[in-house]
Amino acid sequence: MALDEQKAQIEDALVDPISAQPHFHRTESKIAVAGHPVHAMLVAFPVALAMCTLGADAFYWWTGDIFWARAALWASGMAFLLGVLAGMSGTVELLLVAGIRARAASWTHFIIAVMLLSILGANWGYRLTSGYEQAVLPWGLLLSAFAAAFTAITGWHGGKLVFDYQIGTSSTGNG
Repeated sequence: MALDEQKAQIEDALVDPISAQPHFHRTESKIAVAGHPVHAMLVAFPVALAMCTLGADAFYWWTGDIFWARAALWASGMAFLLGVLAGMSGTVELLLVAGIRARAASWTHFIIAVMLLSILGANWGYRLTSGYEQAVLPWGLLLSAFAAAFTAITGWHGGKLVFDYQIGTSSTGNG
C-alpha cells in the first residue's frame, strides 16, 4: 500500500501546469462553416500555389517560355493573398480559443506562418517590381524554393497541431 501511495503522490506532483488550466482541452474551431474549420479549408490554396510558383519557375528555366514566368507571377500573388486570408482566420482562432492559445506549439506555428507570408509577399512583390520575366532567374527561383521549403515546414507543423493535439477540430462531429 505504501508503494501505491508514493506513486499517487508522484503523479500528483507531476501535473503539467498548462494542461491543468480550465479550458486547455477546449480546442474546437470557433470559425467554421457547417462544422468545417475555415482555416483548414483556406490553407490548402496558398500551399498549392506556393508549390505551383516553384514549378512554374522551374518550367520557365527549362523551356524559356514566357507563359511560365507569367504563371509564376499569378501563382505567387494568389499564394500571398490567399495566405493572408488563411492567416487571418488562423489568427482569430488562436486569439479566441483558450486551448489553442495555451499551447506553445500553436504560437510556433503562428510565427513560422507569418514568416512564410513575408516570403510569399516578397516573392510576389519582387516579380511585380522587376518585371515577371526578368524576376525569375535567379532570385525569383530562389525565393520560390525558399517559400516551398517554408511551406513544407509550416504545413508539417500545422498538421502536427491537428493530428497530435486535435487543434481546430470538432469533437461532436456535427455538421
